[in-house]
Amino acid sequence: MPIGWDPEARQLHLQNGTISYVIRVLENGALGHLHFGPRLSGERSYAHVGLGPFLGFTNRLDDPVALELPIAGVGDFRVPGLAVEGPDGSAILDLTYVSHRIVPGKPPLASLPCTYVEADAEADTVEIVLADAPTGTEVRLAYTVFRDLPIVTRSMVVRNGGGAALDLTCAMSASLDLADSDWWLVQLSGTWARERHVVERPLVPGRQSIGSVRGASGYQHNPFIALRRASTTEDQGEVYGFSLVYSGNFLAEADVDAQGTTRVRMGIAPEGFRWRLDPGAELELPEAVLAYSDAGLGGLSDAYHVLYRERLARGTWRDRPRPVLINNWEGTYYDFDEPKLLEMAAASWDLGIELFVLDDGWFGQRDDDTTSLGDWVVDRRKLPDGIDGLATKVEALGLRFGLWIEPEMVSERSRLFADHPDWAIGVPGRARTEARQQFVLDMSRPDVVDHLFGVLSDVLGTAAVSYVKWDMNRNITEPYSLGLPPDRQGEFFHRYILGVYDLYRRLTAAFPEVLFESCASGGGRFDPGMLAFAPQTWTSDDTDAVERLRIQWGTSLVYPLSSMGAHVAAVPNHQTGRLAPLATRAAVAFFGVFGYELDPTRFSAEERHEVIDQIAFYKAHRELFQRGRFVRLRSPFEGDGDRTAWMVVSPDRRQAVVGVYQALNRPVPGPDRVRLRGLDPSAAYKVALWPSTGDSIERANALVRGGDDLMAVGLFLAAERHAAARWGDFWARLFVLEA
Repeated sequence: MPIGWDPEARQLHLQNGTISYVIRVLENGALGHLHFGPRLSGERSYAHVGLGPFLGFTNRLDDPVALELPIAGVGDFRVPGLAVEGPDGSAILDLTYVSHRIVPGKPPLASLPCTYVEADAEADTVEIVLADAPTGTEVRLAYTVFRDLPIVTRSMVVRNGGGAALDLTCAMSASLDLADSDWWLVQLSGTWARERHVVERPLVPGRQSIGSVRGASGYQHNPFIALRRASTTEDQGEVYGFSLVYSGNFLAEADVDAQGTTRVRMGIAPEGFRWRLDPGAELELPEAVLAYSDAGLGGLSDAYHVLYRERLARGTWRDRPRPVLINNWEGTYYDFDEPKLLEMAAASWDLGIELFVLDDGWFGQRDDDTTSLGDWVVDRRKLPDGIDGLATKVEALGLRFGLWIEPEMVSERSRLFADHPDWAIGVPGRARTEARQQFVLDMSRPDVVDHLFGVLSDVLGTAAVSYVKWDMNRNITEPYSLGLPPDRQGEFFHRYILGVYDLYRRLTAAFPEVLFESCASGGGRFDPGMLAFAPQTWTSDDTDAVERLRIQWGTSLVYPLSSMGAHVAAVPNHQTGRLAPLATRAAVAFFGVFGYELDPTRFSAEERHEVIDQIAFYKAHRELFQRGRFVRLRSPFEGDGDRTAWMVVSPDRRQAVVGVYQALNRPVPGPDRVRLRGLDPSAAYKVALWPSTGDSIERANALVRGGDDLMAVGLFLAAERHAAARWGDFWARLFVLEA
């Protein structure tokens, strides 16, 4: 049974064929944590894992007792999982076990995105109720174990069952105690145009954390961390993963105490958070997704990829092949009109592109970024026949039509701001910070959300729009809502995200055939919360192929290829000035949701033929790229980072495409091999290069080879020095394997 209850030991055991998660009600009624990791027998008690009978911290201050919901101020001096201030001003709680219930499947959260099941047999859930009698605080913890994945999800609801108001100041979605600190912390960090780079460091005594207080998950840190052993690699060794299904302020932290134990916690950032719970009120907290792998970082990624691709993303486009698109932004910026767009669309159709996307500049008087955000009415100077007229003409060419929006923002120079200056976030009597010549709308207010749903429904409901790129180009400053009283301003950031989710939920329900792609100046809000509404995200505004190797590698630690928008852009690249070959740009962008970010009318005849071949190749392997198993082979973060390799393998292991990338060419290259993973060792594979170059690498590898041979020996990358000298910088090779 996936969840077992031993009444004598007062033990709950969540398990599947791979993992176990064991919880025990301790002697004082607190909820203790015994084990999360390799599967244990479900037939015995694991009370011996603890330190013996636990009667509270009264006479055992600072003992590293493993708790599911640690509380501050009662003798556990590590970071808490919950802090609630009572009417007397204290934050002391004595949360004890009341009851639990085990249910098949996975109940949804009421107000927040979360993972799900399509049949009850896919998972089991236990809901545990804890209570503190003096304050009336009640906590409902929900744990779900999936049948086929090494994953446990956890969420929490806090309810005020007393007669006086309570203030919630810290509420972590997950807290996990580990018995030692011999771990390396893995995080995904960066900034605009270099998001989600892999950063690693060994744990040391004290608190090591990442997070965001910007109102969004942010470029700086992704709401994901992992703990790996020093010896863990891509394909072997222990690793834990922690991912938060949330798009707002967050904290992910590892706290190592003096005894060498580690507490990991993850949830809404406590800084700037204070939620008033009136009697009878409750607050639902985001879902945390905890994973364990003893098959290295690759095994961890496999679990997250399957779950997020198939049981977090949802709707019409979850399983559909995503169209090859072209976005006009880097091709025209604001300088376009209908004839120019139709010229680009016609050229795109000739290449085999399936979707034409009109980016910023189609509304209000939007000739630059100083005006018109919030005025979602078409600019008839540029588009005399409106969005509906343009979309009809694009569809007549044989393409679908897509549109850019930035609904959460408003320009000071706009009709919306003139009519509703109070809708822009700011503190009365203080100046608002204007970033990118725009303010942020107060999405915590239902009237703002209602207005946006109305005007955007008018646009999407009157034109043949098949795709929406939802952008968000600045973070929140002067956080304050005129819709909240002074004693509830600590609720603002969370209410903002609830408003964003509400608008997403309403628009995706009203327009289920529209493919939504989330964007935040590129990857500034690439998180699981967004994937629940938009199954793909613009991975980064940095379209340079060499920079994208690091960005897409880091992103893949937790997010599947089907979630990563990846485009071929013009050169010199608009972010780096780099002149990467067209073939290299495509060879990187294939490993994601493929498209172009340029003006196709500027292609030479040779480039047109090359792009036609690229699109045909992607379409022929689209299912493999979007739904295959992604395997990382050689990291751009290791050594000099000059050579990167990865591959994608079909579920039946009959097909694979391997990408090998060289940043800077080197003189007199030595022998090199890239060993593959994930193939069928008993199969024979025909190996071909795409496109065919006839060079020494192709001649060495264009053979029929065994899967065992390719995994044990590898592909051959050596070259004669005179031939290698002609390759130049920024080259790529794609190897196509067919069993």
